[in-house]
Amino acid sequence: MKKMIPLLILWSFSFTALAAEMTLPNFTDLAKRTGPAVVNIVARDNAEEIANDEGDPNNDLYRFFGFPNQPQNRDRVSGGSGFIIDADGTILTNRHVVEGADKIIVTLMDRREFEAELVGEDEASDIAVLKIEGQGLPTLKLAMNEEVEIGEWVMAIGSPLSFENSITKGIISAKGRQIGAQQYVPYIQSDVPINRGNSGGPLINLDGEVVGINTLIFSNTGGYMGLSFSVPIDVAMNVANQLQKNGVVKRGLLGVGIDNVNQAMADYLGMDKPMGALVNQVSPGSAAAKAGVEVGDVIVRFNGKSIPTRQSLPPVVGTVMPDTEVSLQVFRDGKVKDLTAVLGVFNNNQQANGSNDENPEVEAGIGFSVSKLSEQDKERAGVETGVIVTDITDRDVERANLRVGDVIQRIGKTAVENLSDFSDAIDELDDDEPLVLLIKRGPGNTFIVIER
Repeated sequence: MKKMIPLLILWSFSFTALAAEMTLPNFTDLAKRTGPAVVNIVARDNAEEIANDEGDPNNDLYRFFGFPNQPQNRDRVSGGSGFIIDADGTILTNRHVVEGADKIIVTLMDRREFEAELVGEDEASDIAVLKIEGQGLPTLKLAMNEEVEIGEWVMAIGSPLSFENSITKGIISAKGRQIGAQQYVPYIQSDVPINRGNSGGPLINLDGEVVGINTLIFSNTGGYMGLSFSVPIDVAMNVANQLQKNGVVKRGLLGVGIDNVNQAMADYLGMDKPMGALVNQVSPGSAAAKAGVEVGDVIVRFNGKSIPTRQSLPPVVGTVMPDTEVSLQVFRDGKVKDLTAVLGVFNNNQQANGSNDENPEVEAGIGFSVSKLSEQDKERAGVETGVIVTDITDRDVERANLRVGDVIQRIGKTAVENLSDFSDAIDELDDDEPLVLLIKRGPGNTFIVIER
């Protein structure tokens, strides 16, 4: 009879060996090495506060002497974190930590205090550079964002809720996140616990290198709920170097409006899979216009870097200085085309609005109606040609995200200047051909694909 080895013993041995290989990192040494270079920041703004509480029974001056409090000056105080990047006292932090401050006090882990000078600040990236007078100060090493991997361990040091030199840890959850209207920062997302006061502090990898600057959280309560976002250190240093050298930050501008490519649009364009930044608008006279970029092109590479999504393009454009020659690869008519552009200057200004109204309507026969643009429509939308959507009667059209008030400027590759153009373009569609619309909505353009 064969001797049986209990399965429990084998499983126990395997589990023990596996556990030995998967030992969680020890952050003790990492905290000791990096903590001294992380600083607490207190920013004071001397704001005049007028007390207007006459008649308030809780007001001691009124209660005892019968007159209200007098105007008085009180410091408005905010706080956050930062870290030293050179031994002579250059510090990185978030702009919102020191915005509007009259006096900035920096405290090191060893309790030394310094009054800091604001070297420069950049609203678009929420980065600020401070300078304190010192020599031989502790510093942190900097990594590059390209080296950050999803799933790797990271640690944050800062002053959450005013508790100085607090350490939390977690993993990188995602890269290249775009938050709100901020296009030029591809945020690092992590599950490292972050709260008020952590802003401006470093996100550190297991090699003791800074990979990002902790900047914001998404929260329904004002406290940490599992999502933290950090400015990649390469983006922050690009900003910091410009602020130190020139006092301002310059960013290149391509001059296009862009969308993501969904599966329906990829099928329509003949792409193997959804990828790239779909051009829905080319600004007249822009770098893109001069380079020959067309509405309907899909930008798949910029200066040698792959562009997997719409969100990938603005950050790489923004890191290139104006007047720089760059290479583009666009997908057009089933082929990849190489173009060359000379970037313009990003200036943060461009707005318009959309509306609906009036005059002869055309029932498209595919779930919505349009009419010609009134003068008011043209003024509000900032366009001279197109047709405006006045009614939607089909649920599938609504689900495709077409809205009343959208201005249709193209159907497929056909420009729509008026109702006649619109009707002709509809008539030329095959019965099962998807309806691809370029619409103007608000300040920009977007593509919509309606399956039929």
